[in-house]
Amino acid sequence: MESFITLAFGVALGTSLVLVFTKHWHGHFSLDHTEGVQKFHTKPTPRIGGIAIGAGMVAGYALAPAAVRALLGPLLLASIPAFAAGMAEDVTKRVGVKARLLATMVSGALACGLTGFALNRVGIPYVNELLVWTPLAILFTAFAAAGVANAINIIDGFNGLSSGTALIALAALGSLAGLQGDEPLVWLCALTAAAIGGFWLVNFPLGKLFLGDGGAYFVGFALAWIAVLLLMRHPAVSPWAALLACGYPVIEVLYSVWRRWRNKLSAGAPDSMHLHSLVKTQLIMPRFPNWHPRLRNAAVSPAMWLYAGLTASLGVVLQGAAESTLAASFAACVLVYHLVYQRLAARARLHPTANSDLAGLTSAPAPLEGLPEARTKPTHQP
Repeated sequence: MESFITLAFGVALGTSLVLVFTKHWHGHFSLDHTEGVQKFHTKPTPRIGGIAIGAGMVAGYALAPAAVRALLGPLLLASIPAFAAGMAEDVTKRVGVKARLLATMVSGALACGLTGFALNRVGIPYVNELLVWTPLAILFTAFAAAGVANAINIIDGFNGLSSGTALIALAALGSLAGLQGDEPLVWLCALTAAAIGGFWLVNFPLGKLFLGDGGAYFVGFALAWIAVLLLMRHPAVSPWAALLACGYPVIEVLYSVWRRWRNKLSAGAPDSMHLHSLVKTQLIMPRFPNWHPRLRNAAVSPAMWLYAGLTASLGVVLQGAAESTLAASFAACVLVYHLVYQRLAARARLHPTANSDLAGLTSAPAPLEGLPEARTKPTHQP
């Protein structure tokens, strides 16, 4: 393995362990406590794992070949607003959703300015023609980067889920780059995966360190920008292939927005009714009631990785197919998500006491209307 990959992994792993063993020093501002509708962990845990991933990538940059540094440097610089806003939320718990969304958009726009790249095609007729106008292309790129960054943050609910999903997406993006013969981009994917992997070993399965908003935004932005680089450097790659590579988190955020809109709730409001939450309460808990809560939390991730692997694999396997075929594959993945979600939501309506997060649900909407959000303060598992 190349030395810069090993260094990125080692620094990320070492920094993660240091953050865990020194939590008594920084815990007063870094711990993620157990109160909240999206909290399933049972003990206060440091939520500043993004520091470890960032440290690993910066260390890897120091030894990386010039061609890789040329790609990684702008990514690291542009990620600062998103990472800083997320870290501010991790430490103060007072940074609003809109402020963090704006920060991730600023990161996307900054990356465009640093590289001269902006998405000018999305594989949709007529939209491609609009994106020829550079200001609109930059705005769309910033919005897309913010969307993926927030998507990674949304799925960051169980041990290893978001970081493992990011590793799957990076493997798919790296494979697509490799098929195009783009060695520097392949190494960029590998370096990013190595840094995330160092953190992942501490996060999964026991959840000793959490990604936090800073880490989620950083990882999500990195995924988004690597996808942009892939599309801009290789016009032969369909945007739908890159979208499928990151399919699970993107579908999660789109479905969550739709679901909340159907139930007349704020699109940015936190809730415990994501698919991964239902997998925990309706599949994992009933089948493994005697497992330690940390292991039940971790068991959610492999189930969701299967879905993430499905979408990512389709992006790679079908990368040479017509855009209509790739778009149909993405639609099929959305349908699979919807059917599974509705099946688990129906179980939750029939057995609302399976988890106290759902105990406040009294209405039973039509099968395709989605499950209303829990409106009561949850009681976490012991």
